[in-house]
Amino acid sequence: MDGHCSAATATYRKLPEMNILHRLRPRKFRHARIAFGLAAFAALGAESAPAQDCFFIFCQDRPGPYARPGWPPEPELQREPQYQREPQWQREPRWQARPGWQEPVPEPYPYRQRDPNAGGDDLSYTGIYAPNQDEPFPVPAFRLSDVDPVYLRKSVYYATDEAPGTIVIDPQRHFLYFVEGGGRAIRYGVGVGRTGFGWSGTATLHNKQEWPDWYPPKEMIARQPEIRAKMSELQSGIGMHGGPGNPLGARALYLWQGNKDTLYRIHGTVEPWTIGKNVSSGCIRMINQDVIDLYERAPVGAKVVVLSSRTAWQ
Repeated sequence: MDGHCSAATATYRKLPEMNILHRLRPRKFRHARIAFGLAAFAALGAESAPAQDCFFIFCQDRPGPYARPGWPPEPELQREPQYQREPQWQREPRWQARPGWQEPVPEPYPYRQRDPNAGGDDLSYTGIYAPNQDEPFPVPAFRLSDVDPVYLRKSVYYATDEAPGTIVIDPQRHFLYFVEGGGRAIRYGVGVGRTGFGWSGTATLHNKQEWPDWYPPKEMIARQPEIRAKMSELQSGIGMHGGPGNPLGARALYLWQGNKDTLYRIHGTVEPWTIGKNVSSGCIRMINQDVIDLYERAPVGAKVVVLSSRTAWQ
């Protein structure tokens, strides 16, 4: 057995020690060689295409074999930036998109009503309150924006037991109604007496005048001595001639109780912006165009009812 083994072993040659070390040595420089080759390749491309937009040897704007495939793109494939869109793509603000936004709006409210005598046609408030040159003194146009539109003249439904032709004044709501019958009335906005000067009750329309003279009572002159400078001696006492500056305006309706003058009037005004307010010394003031209209409708002898504050709200 020992002899067989020694004979077999003798058939193999022992490898040299240098070859064994060479096979066992690790290959440390394989990746370094690859990196060195790539660097040399890049340097070659840079030298051949200086100052050009190139990647290695492929250049964007260089024709020939070194041009990048598919470059430059066809002109139709180049899109414009979005900021260079046509003007029609830019939307205007909504407040500018409305036609005529540059022009001022003529009136802040739709001043229109249905005229009860016009057979269903619309009647513009600008026509109702237009200037009137057919009077002894010119009546200027009423500026509609001076008062709340609820106080402009209007035909309304009005439930009442009063006979047609009656005037009903609601000082709490600042309305005067001319009863037409059939549940209808013409409603006007009015200015009424301030605190301490209001009154209520029933009276009669004793007489009415166009462009009346004004005779303030002595108590008013005592309270407001500054108005004395505007007075003069008239045929019926100290007063002011009728005209554009007269506080009674274009018309006055005089209210009596029995055979006694109440000293209260329904009249026009030179201060139309006070309609809807408590400003007077007890009289009922109206827009001049409205008091002219009421003057034509209300006959002498008509009944006038001035509601109290409590009755007005019932």
